[in-house]
Amino acid sequence: MTNSPALTRTWLPTAAAGFTLVCWASAFVAIRHLGHDVTPGALTIGRLGIAAIVLGIMVYRRPRTWPRGREWPLLIACGVMWFGIYNLALNEAERRIDAGTAAMLIQIGPLLVALLAAVFLDERLTKWLVVGIAIGFTGVAIIALANDQSGDRDLWGVLLTVLAAITYGIGVVCQKPLTRRLHPFEITFLACVIGLLTASPFTGEFVDLVEHGSASSWLWILYLGVFPTALAFSTWAFALTHMDAGRLAITTFLVPVIAIVLAAVLLGETPPALAYVGGVLCVVGVLVSRRRTRVKEPLAAVPADQPVTT
Repeated sequence: MTNSPALTRTWLPTAAAGFTLVCWASAFVAIRHLGHDVTPGALTIGRLGIAAIVLGIMVYRRPRTWPRGREWPLLIACGVMWFGIYNLALNEAERRIDAGTAAMLIQIGPLLVALLAAVFLDERLTKWLVVGIAIGFTGVAIIALANDQSGDRDLWGVLLTVLAAITYGIGVVCQKPLTRRLHPFEITFLACVIGLLTASPFTGEFVDLVEHGSASSWLWILYLGVFPTALAFSTWAFALTHMDAGRLAITTFLVPVIAIVLAAVLLGETPPALAYVGGVLCVVGVLVSRRRTRVKEPLAAVPADQPVTT
């Protein structure tokens, strides 16, 4: 088909990002459900181990391009932060707070992505980014207050989710330069392996899960390993090859909406009322941070086929 490259540049990256968002939203619900029976370390190893097997098969069946030179530090940072620490922190957090609240808190991640991308990837740093960060972290403070005032919720859960958001932001920014040469499957596979090594101190918990885990728990872990991890991280990496990091990260503001609906239907849980206010502020902060400023210049200085934007 002659329009294949054009299609790749338009709807395919968007579809890949959409698939990722739905899978990631469902992951918050699955993690919350498993938190009653599976420890954070065992869940991390189980999820990443399954994902590594699935991705390993994908990598084996196609021509491979491995990292080299300066790509390794970026890949290691991505694996340790986004796949290792992120999973451990979020798994523990969701034993303390509901899935919807966790999904809302993670929305400060895109703000951090935009800030770090401006510093390290030469994406533009604007006044709107600074304003957006201020609004977003105000939202985090309100969510923390809401959970601190709720008897069945835990402030430590909020802080652990913020830690997960920080490691997510670092991971995305480290991943972006890798997509210029490496295939999404290789990136995600190696990051999963590095994440497994990061979680290796919890191997004892995983052995206990193997010996005593229920069939239901393993089905949920299998789902987490195949869909939100192996497939969704790969489709995210594919989308990242066609969009800048900050613009793609903004799409994740849809995740808490999906997660709240799924948690209400499947778990019968909803965030505390005040947390919705904080969640809205987090989303508004992301939207404001991506606003572009128009710069007025003499018309003669601008080619007729180019818009006047910065």
